[in-house]
Order: sequence, then C-alpha cells, then structure tokens
Amino acid sequence: MPKCTINGKELEVKDGTTIIQAMHENGQKIAHYCWHPGLSVAGVCRLCMVEIEGNPRVQIACNTVVTEGMKINNTSAKVKDAVKWGLDFHLINHPLDCPICDQAGECGLQDQYMEYGQYDSEMAEHKVKKRKVVDLGDRVVLDSERCILCSRCVRFTDEVTKTNELGIFNRGDRSEIGTFDDKPLRNKYSVNVVDICPVGALTSKDFRFKQRVWYLKEAQTICTGCSTGCSVKVFFNKEGVFRIKPFNNPSINGYWMCDEGRDTYKFVNPENRLLKARVKSEGTAFHELTAGAAAKDIFRNLSNGALQGASLVMTGQPTTEEMYSMVTTFVNQFKSKKIYHWKNNPEKWNEFDGLLIRGDKNPNTKGLEQAFEKHQVPTSGSPFDELVKELNAGTVKTLVVAFPDNHTVYPDVREKLDLFSKAKNLIILSACKHEWFEGFQGNVWIIPTKTFVEKNGTYINYAGTAQKVKRATTIVSEALTLSEVATLISGGDVTVEHIDPLIDLNKNASTVTYETRKKNEFTYRPGGNP
Repeated sequence: MPKCTINGKELEVKDGTTIIQAMHENGQKIAHYCWHPGLSVAGVCRLCMVEIEGNPRVQIACNTVVTEGMKINNTSAKVKDAVKWGLDFHLINHPLDCPICDQAGECGLQDQYMEYGQYDSEMAEHKVKKRKVVDLGDRVVLDSERCILCSRCVRFTDEVTKTNELGIFNRGDRSEIGTFDDKPLRNKYSVNVVDICPVGALTSKDFRFKQRVWYLKEAQTICTGCSTGCSVKVFFNKEGVFRIKPFNNPSINGYWMCDEGRDTYKFVNPENRLLKARVKSEGTAFHELTAGAAAKDIFRNLSNGALQGASLVMTGQPTTEEMYSMVTTFVNQFKSKKIYHWKNNPEKWNEFDGLLIRGDKNPNTKGLEQAFEKHQVPTSGSPFDELVKELNAGTVKTLVVAFPDNHTVYPDVREKLDLFSKAKNLIILSACKHEWFEGFQGNVWIIPTKTFVEKNGTYINYAGTAQKVKRATTIVSEALTLSEVATLISGGDVTVEHIDPLIDLNKNASTVTYETRKKNEFTYRPGGNP
C-alpha cells in the first residue's frame, strides 16, 4: 500500500494503482479523454499530464504507477500549459457544432475546455472535413468530424464485446473511426460506445434530438429487463422518461448494460400506460373510475365470499414488497394458496450470453420464489397447469392477475388473456394498456399499477443479490402499487398520493390523454412503442 501526495493531499493506495486511478478514486479532477476505468490504458490523448517531483518532464497519469513517497501535482503552470496545448491540438479540426450537437450539456470536450482551456487559439490552418451523420448500425450514428480519436469505442468492441467492429482507419489528420468494409455495429451492447464517447462523435439514434440534457433530471434505479438487475440511471422530466444509462456497479454490471435493457423506459411513458381504471359488468359497457375507487369497488362487489379461495397469477416483475403483500393477503385473508407463477419462456431461463444478458426476462423471480416459500405455496410439479384445467372447466370464480409491466418479453400475452377471460370475475392489475382489454365481455376490473420508476422497493437478481430502489418520478398519478391494491381489495384503506408532474388533469374530462400533458420544455415525445 504505497503512500503518495497528490496536490498536497497524502493518500495511501493499492499496489499497482496508476496516478489517474488514485485521483479518480479520491475525487480529484484531472483532464483526460482516452482513459476509462472499464477499459485498458491507451495513453493517446496526452491530456492527463502531471508533474512528479524529481522528474524534469511532465508525465501522463494514466500509464504511470504510484510508487512509495511519490509527490504529484496537476495544478502547476507547467502542467496547465501542457494541457492547454493538448486541448488546442484536439480542437484543430473539431467543428463548431455545439448549438446542434446532441452531446451539448454533457460533453467532455466542453467540460475540459471550460476547466483547462479558455485560451486564444493560435491555429490558422483550415479544418479537415470528414464524414458526418454516418449510419454505423441499428442504434448508433457517427460524426467523424467531432471524433478526437480517443479510441474508447474501439477498445470497447475489442475488449468487452469482443466483436471487433470498430477500428481507426487512415493516417495523420485523415484518421477516423469506422467499421471494416462497412460491417454494421450490431452487437447487443452497441450503445455503450455512445456512453463512453467523450464528445458528440457517437450518438444514439433513439435519444438523438429528443431532449436537451439540461432539461432532464436523473435518478438511480435498476434495469428490469432481465434477472441480471443492472444498476442504471433513468433520465426524465415532466414529459416522461427519455433514456436509461448504466451506473457503475462492480459486483453486477460494471460500467455497461445491454441495448435491450435501454428500451425498458418506453413502456413506462404515458402513451403506453393505463391512465384510469376501467370496470365492466357482463352485458354492460366499460366505465372509468380512479384506481383507488376501482379497488374498493372490487371489495364491495366481491366481499360476499367471491374473493375467498380466489386464484392469483403473479410474474417475477414486481418488487419483493409487492409480492409479499399480495401473497400474504391471499393466504391469510382470502384463505387461498391458489397462487401461480406465470413464467415467460422458462425453457430459456438458463441462457446467458457470457456478459450480462440472461434468458429470464424478469428482475425479481428470486423474490417471488422467496414469497412462495415463506407461505408454503405449492411450486412442485406444474401448478399453472392446474389453473389452466380449472379455467377451461369454468370452475374459477375469481382470478386476480398481476400483469407483467413489460408486455414485450411475454410472447404468450394474448393466449394467456384468452385463457384468463374464462374466470367468472377477472381482476387485471396492469401498468400498461393492451388492445385485448377493450374487447372483454365478462365481469372485469382493470386497474392501473405503477412501474419500476414510480415506486420504492427491493429486487432480487438471479444471484440472490437484493437491491433497494427509490421512486424516481411519477408518470401516472392514479396508478397503485400491488401492495396498495392488496390492502384495498381486502377492505383496508390507503392514502394514495396524487402527485402528477406529467399529466395536466382536466377535472371535467372523462379521460386524460397523452396530448393534455403540459409542454413547458422544447421536446419531442420521449419514446415510441417498446
């Protein structure tokens, strides 16, 4: 554990730690482009200059290992002058695209210039023109003029995905990033190159031009796209959620996430959501209620024994707290252990791509298994097949279905809905709308529920790691958690907090649509259909 002094601060670091790592881990600023803690050292940007006592020349911090007694600084006039010249060379051919660049507001080049530059350029040569708006593949666009050749993206495809699509071609000031023989960048982690690009050279097709980043807030949560449970940040404002990016978690996903997981923000936005509860009796038309009123209506109409012995279908998508609430309510109050696990593609659950993607597309299968185990809910054999037999025989009086938030990972949704509709009384708890809901003819209560960005709770991933999350924002104020539903349908009462930053509620209107939302930022719609 060598001891060193960096900018006057004494530190003790692990053996083999580089200067830039020591500064990064201790919150000290240093100019850099090519270095990234999740990639190998390239040492090509020459910005992370430091002065080491006893060494006549400045050194790069990314490839210099800390030794015992080393005294380092990056605040001297000598270092600042070296960094200023380095920035000047990086900017020789960089276009003045800031007003139209999608990276503006979170651009490393802007940040570095404001921190270490602010000089009068002495370069009089014409800028070299390169390709703009190059389609690299399904998800990523390249602007070669903005690229500063840090090689982060190249190292990512070489070292992390090992797909080797990207390289640096040509020489001198004609060098540029590209794909060999125009082979598309089409691996399942491609948008990570956008995250690690320090400038606006690589941008995401999905997020491109949809929102200026200074209009967005961020919150930490987990990706609910599969059982890995990657740590992520969601970016949102009054208009909805606009994107998801990975958040470094060394024990789970490191600095990365898959492209599929990035799409999970789409189903939480208003255009895909149930905004009001819908209730229908056989032979009548649907009518709308608040979610709380609909849940209480279930208790009033089915309290004469119809909920006793009722059946419950759960998936591995809600939080552990919600699962325990629902299962406990059915076992203790409704005296029923007819609780079934609706699995999506169970034959693929053991699949793993070797990096992050798992076949189980639910974030909390382990949590559901624990809830079943605690209440001794039968899981051996094929319990779901028993439910299928009872539904086909017409003997199921009341069925409650905690519908999967993300319908897209359940290919059998329509088939299962046709099956569930055979219950005499059907209660669907769903965050998102589905076209099938409109045509149901029997007794049904369809109640909007909250998505993963709208509630506190715990998710347990495939390895048994429990991760607590906090509510990031509210998308649909009327929506309930499953815990709130469990309380209401069993005769209890809850206070539903009607915070609504997204929907401009018109109290005289019977419905609230996407178009009624407040528009106080320049924006496009936050996302299309998932």
